[in-house]
Amino acid sequence: MTLLYFPLLRLSSWFAALGALVALGAGLLTTASVLSRAIWNQPIAGDVEITQMVIALAISLCLPHCQARKANILVDFFTQNLSSGRLRVLDGMGSLFLALIYAFLAWRTSAGAVSVREAGETTMIISLPMWWAYACLAPGLALASLIALLQSFGASAPQATPS
Repeated sequence: MTLLYFPLLRLSSWFAALGALVALGAGLLTTASVLSRAIWNQPIAGDVEITQMVIALAISLCLPHCQARKANILVDFFTQNLSSGRLRVLDGMGSLFLALIYAFLAWRTSAGAVSVREAGETTMIISLPMWWAYACLAPGLALASLIALLQSFGASAPQATPS
């Protein structure tokens, strides 16, 4: 299990780096559109549509890294006095539950992409195919699901350090 886990950890890092670049691109697009609006009174056409799509992509690409580093928010008020064995069981159950949720979301976004493609839906302003947005979410969700599934069976990475 660990032999499979560590390559996925590396892949999740690559996904997160790509997600960061995509988010940076969205920020640059927004900045350019605001400047264009301020200077020439003309924003970049479709900037909001593109930003919505790429930020969703960036988030889905960063989810596997967050899951791999166990950096999800935990509310441990009720579990702080439990033994380490019981905490491991609860963490495993939580990881399994997250794996199922991520898998469900990956499946539904993939099915949604097919459905939206068949319907020929496009964005309103610049007519980008909507199925692109759905299809781009599935890989990050699927990788997060696989990582969470392996974690539920005991594979682990270093815990995220609280700031």
